[in-house]
Amino acid sequence: MKRQWTPEEAWEWYNNRPWIVGFNYVPANCASIFDMWQEYRHAERMPAITKEIERAAEIGYNAVRIIMSFPCWKHQHDGYMERLEEYLTLFAKNGIKAMICFGNDCSVPKERYKEPQFGEQHVDMGYHGGIAVSPHAGMPGVGYTVLDEPELYDEFNEMVREIVSKYAKDERVEVWDIFNELGNGRRRDKSVPAMERFFATARACDPIQPLTADTWTIVHWASDPLNPEKVPLNPWEKRAVELSDVVSYHDYRDFDTSVMVIDYLKKHYGRPLLNTEWLNRIQRNTVQTHLPLFFLEKVGCYQWGLVAGLNQTYEPWDSFWVRNNKGEGEDFDFTKWQHDVLRPNLRPYDPHEIELFEHYIKLSKKDFEESHR
Repeated sequence: MKRQWTPEEAWEWYNNRPWIVGFNYVPANCASIFDMWQEYRHAERMPAITKEIERAAEIGYNAVRIIMSFPCWKHQHDGYMERLEEYLTLFAKNGIKAMICFGNDCSVPKERYKEPQFGEQHVDMGYHGGIAVSPHAGMPGVGYTVLDEPELYDEFNEMVREIVSKYAKDERVEVWDIFNELGNGRRRDKSVPAMERFFATARACDPIQPLTADTWTIVHWASDPLNPEKVPLNPWEKRAVELSDVVSYHDYRDFDTSVMVIDYLKKHYGRPLLNTEWLNRIQRNTVQTHLPLFFLEKVGCYQWGLVAGLNQTYEPWDSFWVRNNKGEGEDFDFTKWQHDVLRPNLRPYDPHEIELFEHYIKLSKKDFEESHR
């Protein structure tokens, strides 16, 4: 639609599909999101990628969240669009629909930023994300993105327009995630104009899919909701939620915090909920605790990661190590993987987790079929 959906329209869309259970995807043989989208070695990587997606389908996943790479779109445009089509075709063949994500404030300060270089990617072993200097290292300073450059800002908007217009009526795409973690990297409201522009650009394409932008700091309030000094949503994230057709959020915290997040968003917005990033075993955000909660509350969910690989998202955020070394923060459990559910050989990290996914997905399918007879 060329306007925001009403809550009733959003619920009609949501209730007419099975429970959304998905994952954020970077192939195990790719060092980063950029590496996933560049031409270099793409063809030789695809057989392994195909096996990963087939394994996801065996478990019962029906959704995937993929984040776009502006440098690859800009410098390898035609090939990029071909690779996007190839991924969507592979997902659809396996019964998996895609959430496509554009903007991203999860960034490092400009003095630490390095323009991605095409070709073989350097990998730092033992670091979350595969690089030592990352947004997860807790470094001071305001994060930098290409949206800070006027000429690149306009080109980024053109990427949004081209991709949304191409797939606006394509059922293989399930949701448009306009902006990831607005305000992260200490950017606060710096990207709000870009987010608003991208929402308008996407809506002008008259898509059949809902639009959303993620809130992520609500967990700080939810961990201590009676503290009068804390607010559930800061102004820029509140704007993101107000523009969204369906409400999406990130939550890597424990069970009690997650209950408060869901309760608040349900009561205040009355729209379907999608948790587009979860699973942080180190912080007691686990499959055993959270998947039943999402099933019970009818929250769509996309955990971070599928197969452990070069991106090393099974490793802790580096900020966890910094806090641990200072004796600060929570009692982190460093004996567990942070993200990902499958080992490189596609066996489970924990077989009980996969059993739970299969169990609740089967229950949800049964409920859906019974309600749509």
